Amino acid sequence: MRIAALIVAAGRGTRAAAAGGGPKQYAQIGGRSVLGRAISAFTEHPEVDIVQVVIHHDDGQAYGRAASEDSTTKLLEPAFGGATRQASVLRGLEALSSSAPDLVLIHDAARPFVSASTISNVIAALGVRSAALAALPVSDTLKRVSGGVVVATIPRDGLWRAQTPQGFHFGAILEAHGKAADAGIDTFTDDAAIAEWADLDVAIVEDTSRNIKITTGEDLELADRQISSAMEPRVGTGFDVHRFCDGDHVWLGGIKIPHTHKLEGHSDADVVLHALTDALLGTIGDGDIGQHFPPSDPKWKGAASKLFLEDAVRRVHERGGRIGNVDITVLAEVPRVGPHRPAMQELIGSVLGLPADRVGIKATTTEQMGFTGRREGIAAMATAMVFIPSDKS
Repeated sequence: MRIAALIVAAGRGTRAAAAGGGPKQYAQIGGRSVLGRAISAFTEHPEVDIVQVVIHHDDGQAYGRAASEDSTTKLLEPAFGGATRQASVLRGLEALSSSAPDLVLIHDAARPFVSASTISNVIAALGVRSAALAALPVSDTLKRVSGGVVVATIPRDGLWRAQTPQGFHFGAILEAHGKAADAGIDTFTDDAAIAEWADLDVAIVEDTSRNIKITTGEDLELADRQISSAMEPRVGTGFDVHRFCDGDHVWLGGIKIPHTHKLEGHSDADVVLHALTDALLGTIGDGDIGQHFPPSDPKWKGAASKLFLEDAVRRVHERGGRIGNVDITVLAEVPRVGPHRPAMQELIGSVLGLPADRVGIKATTTEQMGFTGRREGIAAMATAMVFIPSDKS
């Protein structure tokens, strides 16, 4: 049984805009994008095999940043949406056809808090029904209004609020969407409605109230507060040192700096990135750089230390972590770090997903004392602040 998830993220939804006025699915909550969190809910689910995201043509760069928050191989290249949600879903289904899934779960990118249990329950319901959708029973009294005046009270018995994911047997929902498009019907508000129109039986799977749809700026603020309150701060430290040897440059903070010598090491001997990698690993208690990239392994000979840092970032993200800031001190008489600080901040920030003002880089001498004072090598110290979910249930 091959199961796909189709995440619809092609909307313009600017009522809850991201920084810079972009669509809400790219807004940040708890240090990660709304879309990134929705993607992870499915890529991390053991029953989901592949994930297809449908995006707007203008959102390629924003999507690239959101997708980079997830290191899974389950994520396919994005498909581009149409003029309506319904058209976007059809394009996503068509993009999935070559992967031939048996079941597909269609989910709104604006619902980043869908639980693993809800996903499992929708999948289970497809074992006995043609379609299934996550939903909540209506608990409020409903009023019909005309001209600002209540004209009727609507009985709420049997009424449910449709949510996502909505699950389907892939061939059946692709056929239903195709028929609706051929008939020129583009007014369906969700995929379950198309299934009903196509005479598919749709089961209800009771969801939780946590699976909110982010619509307004207020929704974003509330979601961010909820995540932040459930995160615990972790601090990690790292230290590294390498001696000088014959050469004509050093690597520091991912930047190649001309010098009279180079630093000796199995990789590129970048003490800044090595110390920072260890600091990040320390926040999640995941060993050190030598454990994950042993110098005895010829695979890492001459390797760029950026690879080690990227791996540490991936490990933090897999724990649901958010990197708050990092601070690095370089201990060296030479070369001068100051002229290269902006480039280091930019490179490290791009790997960590942080702006420059959250990447501290300082340099100091040891007043000609010790091995650095004698210009025998360079040392670096790093500190990282990371926020980890206190309860990842």
